[in-house]
Amino acid sequence: MNFTYSKKEKLKSRKLIDSLFVKGKSVSKYPIKLIYLKTEVQENAIIQAGVAVPKRNFKSAVKRNRIKRLLREAYRLNKHQVFNNSEDAFAFLFLYLGKEMPDFVNIDRDMKAVLSKFLEREKLS
Repeated sequence: MNFTYSKKEKLKSRKLIDSLFVKGKSVSKYPIKLIYLKTEVQENAIIQAGVAVPKRNFKSAVKRNRIKRLLREAYRLNKHQVFNNSEDAFAFLFLYLGKEMPDFVNIDRDMKAVLSKFLEREKLS
C-alpha cells in the first residue's frame, strides 16, 4: 500500500478547481463534503485532491491550517479505498463544513464514510 500524498496528487489547477464547483457532483458526511469530477489522467495521478476550510467559520489562519492538515492526513491514510476500487481519474475537493475544531479520530471516521459513499455512488452510475 502506498500511503504517500505526493506533489502530483495535489489539486492545484485553477481551471480544474473552478470546474469542480460548476460541474462537480458531491457527497457529504457532516462535517466533510467531497466535491468530485471525472477528469482525464494528469501527470500520472489517478486522483488529484485538495482541501478547503471556509474563512467564514474559522477566522484564524492557524485553525484553518490545522484542519486542512488533519483532512490531508485522513485522506492520505484512506485513499487506498478509492485507488483499489476505481479505474477512472477524478479531481477531489474536501470541504470542512463544521463550526467547531475537530480531532483526528472524528475526521478519520468521517473521511472513511465520505469515501465509501463516493464509491457507492460511482458504482451506481
